[in-house]
Amino acid sequence: MPDLDSGHIFLTTLAPIRDGTCADGHGSWRQRVRNALMELPTAQQSPATIKSGMTSPFARNMRTHLARMFVLDDVVYNGREGHDAIASTLRSLTGDKDAGNPAIPQHTDFLNCSYLVFCADIDAVKMDGAPLPTTLTAAEQRDVRKSYAMELWRTMGEELSAIYSNCVGFDDIDTAEKFADYLDRCHVETTMPFHDYYIDDPSGAFHRLPLKALAAAVGIPAIITLLALLWALFSSAPMPVVGGNPIWTALIGGAVTFGAFVASVRYAIANGEKPLPPGPYDDLRSVLKALYVQQSFADLVIDMQGASPEEIHAAYGRWSAAHRPADVTGPSQPPGILETPRAARPTEGAA
Repeated sequence: MPDLDSGHIFLTTLAPIRDGTCADGHGSWRQRVRNALMELPTAQQSPATIKSGMTSPFARNMRTHLARMFVLDDVVYNGREGHDAIASTLRSLTGDKDAGNPAIPQHTDFLNCSYLVFCADIDAVKMDGAPLPTTLTAAEQRDVRKSYAMELWRTMGEELSAIYSNCVGFDDIDTAEKFADYLDRCHVETTMPFHDYYIDDPSGAFHRLPLKALAAAVGIPAIITLLALLWALFSSAPMPVVGGNPIWTALIGGAVTFGAFVASVRYAIANGEKPLPPGPYDDLRSVLKALYVQQSFADLVIDMQGASPEEIHAAYGRWSAAHRPADVTGPSQPPGILETPRAARPTEGAA
């Protein structure tokens, strides 16, 4: 389930943008999508955006770690597929004169239209504050995506309508339920998610392959098959230990080797698709709380420079009571900003 990893859903959707000119004749549908995206405020991630006082509409929910929307006009052309010069020459000598000929065009992929791409890294939960899951079935993942889409519509439906109204099939979308169904139809599988919240060594959580066992499962019957073939070539006597006709031994060993190889490959693929478990503080509430505690505690350390141990102990008690570092429900940093101003934090020493 590549969409799910470390307790997060790595959501990817592609919505086809209408082709041609808008009904009012002012520009294309594609340009209207770009205009709508341009009008979306970003998170407060720089001095300029902080001064604007606005933040991203995706910050209105407590599940979105990262979100990105952009227009994809076409796939990138990576150039011609390379050929081995010697192999191409040999193929041309056998009659395939076009082998490796750079003057012969190769197949090139194109999109049938422009697409609105939406990518998001979200907590894989249906209720804010719920614990992150380690595994989810395909149906459960669909339910999580639906719940998130409905939450987006509830918190930023106006902005979503302005963007997606330029896409194919969005004409009758006017409820959270319909938007969730629309987004599900646009869903594509994320095959390479990226997670960067682990604070401890995550190597113990990796699903490592039992390489020695897999090599033995394939290698032992393969060696027996090879020995049987050699015995059949150079001797007419029955094989020692195994006994019987070496030809039959080679056939059975080859079949076992092939079966073991196929099973090993399938096992390796299935093992690679297993999601990693979530870390202890991977949910958005914990991340925001960590950022908040980091800032407030840094201020405490600066303020206590030169203070006596008794003063530091008393100040830490007041700080702990005011900021409650173990309580992710608050006080905490709101989503969509890089720093909580000191004036916005509770006064240390207050109840």
